[in-house]
Amino acid sequence: TGGSRRGPPPAKPSARGRPRREPPVVPPASPPVRKLAAQLGVDLTTVHGTGHGGAITRTDIETAARQGAEPHPRAIGSAPASPAPARQRISPYARRLATELGVDPTRLTGSGTDSSIRAWDVHAARQTPPPTQAPTTTERRPESMRQAIAALMSRSKREIPHYYLTSTIDIAAATEWLHDLNRHSAVADRIVPAALLLKASALAARDVPDLNGHWIGDHFTPADSVHLGVAVSLHGGGVLTPTIPDAAQLPLIELMHSLRELVTRARTSRLRSSDTTPATITVTNLGDLGVDSVQGVIYPPQVALVGFGAVMRRPWAVGDLIGIRPLVTATLSGDHRASDGATGARFLTSVNAFLQRPEEL
Repeated sequence: TGGSRRGPPPAKPSARGRPRREPPVVPPASPPVRKLAAQLGVDLTTVHGTGHGGAITRTDIETAARQGAEPHPRAIGSAPASPAPARQRISPYARRLATELGVDPTRLTGSGTDSSIRAWDVHAARQTPPPTQAPTTTERRPESMRQAIAALMSRSKREIPHYYLTSTIDIAAATEWLHDLNRHSAVADRIVPAALLLKASALAARDVPDLNGHWIGDHFTPADSVHLGVAVSLHGGGVLTPTIPDAAQLPLIELMHSLRELVTRARTSRLRSSDTTPATITVTNLGDLGVDSVQGVIYPPQVALVGFGAVMRRPWAVGDLIGIRPLVTATLSGDHRASDGATGARFLTSVNAFLQRPEEL
């Protein structure tokens, strides 16, 4: 016929001709590395992989968490992305630190890579007050233990007229005797030098009763037994002074066991009722901290406190000869209402005498 022939319908555009949105390129990473990245808040698309084939390693994640990950380089020939609003960069540690210190990170200028905020930026902001506000001071409320210590020591210095006496004691005989004793003892039964000092102090307090007791009201009441207070420093700060009852009556090995257990209970908040027996005299030993001597504050209503410093090897004359000897400095803090210097001197002399005869302890 003479009619025109209708051609085939036009082909539909191929799917290949449509523009395709490429997903973000994520470098390969093992499941443990991905888990670490999630824990540290690190975006894997911003991390350069340094492993085989560009894989991200644990070191890459840890470095990105510390320093802020570098932006992933744009592929060559790819179309430039539309500009996005600038995002403040801050390392996870700096963000956590800002929260703890109450610093607003949005007000900070970063000094790290790409102006990222680092820990020192947060510290600097904490130390420098905002220029628009007047400097303010904050009062830190002492914890309850510190408040109790402050009240007791303030009362002591306000009410008790302290006097102090110091004596240097040669403990060569005591340390030699102790070394020989420990060499033949089981590990659990070995004695530390502090136990010798405690026992010598307890025996001296028994022999000089004017320093063993309590000042109550307007008079001194001597005690029938020596209940030895032991100052124990706590790991979290502060000090407790539990008691070893009847310390002068205990054999040295039992006193050593009591001391070890008492310190453990004090530092784990598990004191017994017997540990809180009112002490009649207190001993503090800071020798393990390296101090030469201790001038302590008396615990009221007690009337004396004995302080021992570190054992030091120093030149010392024995007769007409000079040698290097182990020496310890003992200091007595006394209450002048209950005793005087002569009484305190007799006490320190007694401590020295017992340490020269350690077998009697």
